[in-house]
Amino acid sequence: MSTLRMTSDLRRQLILGAAKRCFARNGFAGTTTKSVAAAASISEGLLFKHFPSKAALYAEILAEECEADPDLAHLLGQEPSTATLVELVKGMVSHFLEVSNGPDEEEAQRIRLMANSHLDDGEFARLLYQKVEGLIGSVFTASIESAIEAGDADRISGAPINLFWFAHHTVLMAALTRLPVIPCLDYASPAELEGQLCQFILRGIGLNEAAIASHLDRALSPIPGPSVAAESA
Repeated sequence: MSTLRMTSDLRRQLILGAAKRCFARNGFAGTTTKSVAAAASISEGLLFKHFPSKAALYAEILAEECEADPDLAHLLGQEPSTATLVELVKGMVSHFLEVSNGPDEEEAQRIRLMANSHLDDGEFARLLYQKVEGLIGSVFTASIESAIEAGDADRISGAPINLFWFAHHTVLMAALTRLPVIPCLDYASPAELEGQLCQFILRGIGLNEAAIASHLDRALSPIPGPSVAAESA
């Protein structure tokens, strides 16, 4: 039983490795499950036993990249707190704005893929949302509870995880408006927009002004030393 399980896990990793090479070479649209199966030296039927669709393959790859990011891993390892909550929001805002600035076309294409998925069958968006919630959702909601207990936030009725998604959707939409060569909206300078978005989201999820003033300025201050690009959902 253990040997079979190990063999299955190894096969899954081999498929993911082949898929990464195919997506890197041909992009999402130019990659097919048939080409991934060929690259992995397996049948397409065997591939489908591990991943039911191309979207499932791509969502798994993005989730693995997210898990491997050292900055995010460090943040998710912190104790739930108001400071952790502010850092999570700031990191999400920074990531999406950086992508929408245009230097990384591959990341920009991923945002476009998310938008297109919402207008199509939604499969890729659903899969990626599930992965992101599993990775970040519990830390986010636990940090909200910690902030409420500390007197830094008011409780907002409804499912706490919805607050995470409201924050995510806000920055995703802001990024989409800035993706075209001529942006759809001229918000402000990136630095001003980052601060304004963070404040808007933190107020929206219930943080009070004192907590925002105390923690956000610290989070927005540049930290000396080499920077590591963060990956997010």
